[in-house]
Amino acid sequence: MTEGLSAHHQRLAQRKREAITSAATKLFLERGYDGTSLAKIAQEAVVSKSTLFKQFPTKAALFEAIVTEYWKGGPDPAALATQPGDLGAGLSTIGRQYADLIGRPAMAALFRIVIAELPRFPELGRAQFDLGKLPYFVSVQHYLEAQHAAGTAVVPDAESATNQFLGMIANYVLWPRMLLDDWSPTPADVGHAVNEAVTTMLARYGRNADDPHHA
Repeated sequence: MTEGLSAHHQRLAQRKREAITSAATKLFLERGYDGTSLAKIAQEAVVSKSTLFKQFPTKAALFEAIVTEYWKGGPDPAALATQPGDLGAGLSTIGRQYADLIGRPAMAALFRIVIAELPRFPELGRAQFDLGKLPYFVSVQHYLEAQHAAGTAVVPDAESATNQFLGMIANYVLWPRMLLDDWSPTPADVGHAVNEAVTTMLARYGRNADDPHHA
């Protein structure tokens, strides 16, 4: 019984947490980061102020939780690094995950908040980079380093290669959304963009016995 109640309370707390982060994102976009109070977020999320303060004692802590939450989900590139093998298959998995991640409206909203508030609150940009973008980037970099170490790819500069791969996908999936309200590529279009990025990476970094540069 106690275990059942504990699980129920955990689910309830998670639902409240999701309601809070959703309400905060909405209000940050509408009113700006500075113009949104924790009390207003609690009201929008339909939770008590004590509940909100218990989970997020400051607005900065709430924003950091939003960043961390939005960058989670799907297969972990770091897990793929422990099983180097088929470079094309691995990049396809990572590419599809990344496209899904940055293609969500919530992710675009997060970027808009950071860009709008950056002049007054540079710490928001730092949180977005340090807690979201950078850990994900490093996990993909480690995957490419593992492929290179295993001899299944030739990636002497994994940092540059990671920039190239993620940049090709983001340039199609995310950045047009920052300027175009009606940017909504179909899943087939996104899949094509990912496949083209993988093909480009394989041409540059895939091991080819006939190419002396890839020996």
